[in-house]
Amino acid sequence: MNIATVSSAAPAPSAAVSDAAALAPVLIVGGSGVVGAQGAQALRRLHPRLPLAIAGRDRARAEAVAARVGGASALAVDLQREDLGLPADARFSAVVVFVKDDTLNTLKYALHRRLPYVSTSSGSFEIAPEVSLHLRHPGRSPMLLASHWLAGAATLPALHFAAALRRVERIGLFALLDERDMGGPAAAADYERLTSAAAAQILERGRWRWVRGEQAAGAGVSVDGTPMPAQAYSPMDVVSLAAATGAHSIRLDLALGETASRRRGEAFSTEIAIELEGEDAAGRRVRTRHELVHPQGQAPLTALGIALGVERLLGLDGAEAPAPGLYTPDLLIEPGYFLRRLQEAGLRVVERGVSVEE
Repeated sequence: MNIATVSSAAPAPSAAVSDAAALAPVLIVGGSGVVGAQGAQALRRLHPRLPLAIAGRDRARAEAVAARVGGASALAVDLQREDLGLPADARFSAVVVFVKDDTLNTLKYALHRRLPYVSTSSGSFEIAPEVSLHLRHPGRSPMLLASHWLAGAATLPALHFAAALRRVERIGLFALLDERDMGGPAAAADYERLTSAAAAQILERGRWRWVRGEQAAGAGVSVDGTPMPAQAYSPMDVVSLAAATGAHSIRLDLALGETASRRRGEAFSTEIAIELEGEDAAGRRVRTRHELVHPQGQAPLTALGIALGVERLLGLDGAEAPAPGLYTPDLLIEPGYFLRRLQEAGLRVVERGVSVEE
């Protein structure tokens, strides 16, 4: 199956706390937004003594988030400037960006200072500028391309479940985002850009294709059995899964609508269905479906996924920090550890059975 090997180990809490306290602050650009603020809170829960710097256009909003998070400072940033408008003597341990930075000034800032960098808002069709810039400065920074659905909440569990198969042939991901769970303006802008501005990238019978219109139309099934119209979507999940598994067909379909919990009269949730087809250890053809639900929607999963990426980049999980280079979450974080952390944060996982063809 060729599942990629990752370097993360189970965390060593006592060592992590000590190391975290000694670090310079993690600069969280967009930390005053809806998901960025939850990302800061997720980091605080993982590492209570890790210094944080909440940065946004509006310093007052950043100060309010910093006060809620605790142990954090607040800064105003200007993405039009290569120094981000920050003091020349400012010191940080990493740069995490929760907004789409069309200038790439946040990456330039990180590269110049040799800081780990996390990108969260680029579709697979948009990564060329940041990848090219990083490649021009080899050896400076580890860069995490974490622009996956909810920062890896579909991809890493899929790899965890795929590890039970001898060979993976097809991966189908279905993500249901409740229409009341769009998040803040930055998230809404990302959704509009990634669904309207370009075709979606899929892998179909071993061939990469860009699809739009009728070819992009798809369907999924909510966790309560309700069929939902959907369309192909291309954050980084499809390319990561293709590289990790060797599957010949991979597609992520996204639906924006009513989640099962809201149909029951409850608050919105977020849903992910993972379907795998391939061969088990005995050589039998199998099809599996796992359903993932978080009762508080998409933001907690995104926030925790980014926090786990920062933890790994800084070596706060007990393993050595990665060397400079380009990474995706599946290359840094062990899928089982990632899934366990999500479950600890409230993610529910249901296996809908295994279909076996003799």
